[in-house]
Amino acid sequence: MKRRIFTFGRYFAEFMEGLTAKEREKVDYGLVLLKTQDRLPSKFVKHIRNGLYELRTEYDGNIYRVFFVFDEDKIVVLFNGFQKKTQKTPLREINMALKIKEDYYEYKRKHDTEL
Repeated sequence: MKRRIFTFGRYFAEFMEGLTAKEREKVDYGLVLLKTQDRLPSKFVKHIRNGLYELRTEYDGNIYRVFFVFDEDKIVVLFNGFQKKTQKTPLREINMALKIKEDYYEYKRKHDTEL
């Protein structure tokens, strides 16, 4: 399996810019797994709802999450990311990711393109 991974908007880039080099390295490792593996354990990927997933990364006692969707089973579209500080994924972060997802599919529909 080899998926193409790309981002929509600046959300993911802004998240990555706020991380240290080691934290970015750990997130990148998760992206490599997403890109190359058919199935990943829930340690790395969890379905949230409505086709929204989170990539799960842990480093130095901190937990990081990046939201994404599979588009046509081949493309992973990365959205917002955040450092998780509570047991449950904050509803505010999920709602933001769902809004970005809507914007992505609207953009794709309007531009009739495969990003």
